[in-house]
Amino acid sequence: MTTAFQPKSQRAPRRPRHRWVRNARPEQATQAPEADADGAAPITDAVSEPGTEAPVAGFDELGLPEELVAALRRRGIESPFPIQAATLPDALAGRDVLGRGQTGSGKTLAFGLPMLTRLAGERSRPLRPRGLVLVPTRELAMQVCDSLAPLARSLGLTVSAVVGGTSFPKQVAALRRGVDLLVATPGRLNDHARQGTCVLSEVTITALDEADHMADLGFLPDVRAALDLVAPDGQRLLFSATLDGDVDVLVKQYMTDPVTHSVSPAVASVKTMEHHLLLVGRGEKSVVVSHIAAREGRTILFARTQVAVDRLTQELRGAGVRARGLHGGKTQAVRTRTLTEFREGRTHVLVATDVAARGIHVDGIDLVVHVDPPNDPKDYLHRAGRTARAGESGTVVTIVQPNQRRKVLWLTRQAGVSAISTRVAAGDDRLTRITGAREPSGVPVVEEPAPRRGGKPRFGKGGGPRRGFRGERRDRGPRGEQSEHGHWRDRGRRGENGDRGDWRGDRGRRGQGGERGHGPRRDHGNHTGRRDHTRGRDYQPRRATRD
Repeated sequence: MTTAFQPKSQRAPRRPRHRWVRNARPEQATQAPEADADGAAPITDAVSEPGTEAPVAGFDELGLPEELVAALRRRGIESPFPIQAATLPDALAGRDVLGRGQTGSGKTLAFGLPMLTRLAGERSRPLRPRGLVLVPTRELAMQVCDSLAPLARSLGLTVSAVVGGTSFPKQVAALRRGVDLLVATPGRLNDHARQGTCVLSEVTITALDEADHMADLGFLPDVRAALDLVAPDGQRLLFSATLDGDVDVLVKQYMTDPVTHSVSPAVASVKTMEHHLLLVGRGEKSVVVSHIAAREGRTILFARTQVAVDRLTQELRGAGVRARGLHGGKTQAVRTRTLTEFREGRTHVLVATDVAARGIHVDGIDLVVHVDPPNDPKDYLHRAGRTARAGESGTVVTIVQPNQRRKVLWLTRQAGVSAISTRVAAGDDRLTRITGAREPSGVPVVEEPAPRRGGKPRFGKGGGPRRGFRGERRDRGPRGEQSEHGHWRDRGRRGENGDRGDWRGDRGRRGQGGERGHGPRRDHGNHTGRRDHTRGRDYQPRRATRD
């Protein structure tokens, strides 16, 4: 079963200056307040209080195609999260939707399922995707692709990512094959649009994920540039943890009569998450952090800068902790490999900047450590949201030095967090009880070489010296390769047919393959046109004589 959609130009006109807002109970509706003076509808949240939600209907009752429901069931997803149950009816009906939910609430499927449903039954033309998802970071783009690609295959659709730090030609090749749903970061998407390798005029449904984070990072100009290129009567879905500030401006400019759904307030309300402030003395921070990192289980340590991440990673590996660093200064290949090792358990500790605070989902993270306190409450909540996801329990600790205590107390109050303050030191029983800390082994972790494709040895076919080693090029044949002398000065010059003449001997005359005239070279100062013909380096020019 596939839901029928109509373009906005063919829909019945809506009642002006009013908007109907649904909460998690589909049978109830509340009329929204009147619009502002400029005619734009205000953003109003319909918040469902905990414990008041009606029983959530299954995916098959929400109007999704049977193939999509079966694909969800094969992945072990039987019933929708509250944000999905609240937004899917309006999104499947073709309405513009604003969705707000705390991190880990299931926003990816909330916009991904209606997008795949709408795109089903057709295929996109080369270079012309029909669905677009804009995300702020490369890691989030990859994660969205990993979540939606198996579901898209059940409908015969394709999903591909266009992000910075990866091969531009490979992205062009994928676009030429035809991409139904394109997941992109704004900057790289606009690069493709400017070069004509991605045409957005046929995009009929667009989703913005983590819109507030894109605003914080300064991506809104690129977001606006992309939204100006998509079909003007297309559907817009915007999902974020908060809907305020610059996001409000974006909504008023590009969304038509949006319906807003919110299933949780913008504060930390996860009951399975504990918050602790660990008060440490001056000079004790690095030792306490190394003891925490040596614990069992997956741990994320957040630092403020890229330099701090690299320095802390080196210190931990030197102390015997299997840690990896993740930040925006690393190449995409390194970032992907780091996350893969962390997910697979080969790395137990991830040291990261806030690039890992948004949208990154790794199962089994039970401790988040703010090595450097974040700058604002939103960053605190997003960092903390890497643990206690989908009903699991977790602990969030903040390392607080004496001069940071007042700021951190203000930060936690603004985030709605009730944190327990404890003074700790390395080897303290209280530190062990809260975090599971233990003394690191002290044996440095040796850097392992990256595996090569096919399992071949890194140098040579049999583990010998690399090709191009000085001693191995002397017996190679013609065509510009080393002569028997093994020195580059003894190479001939190419002729018209690719052959090489022999310029040894008479420097002023080229050999049989020469391209230019055969006359002697002009005398430039001390050079008389003759070289020593033995090796080319023993040449001693004659002094110019006066007449």
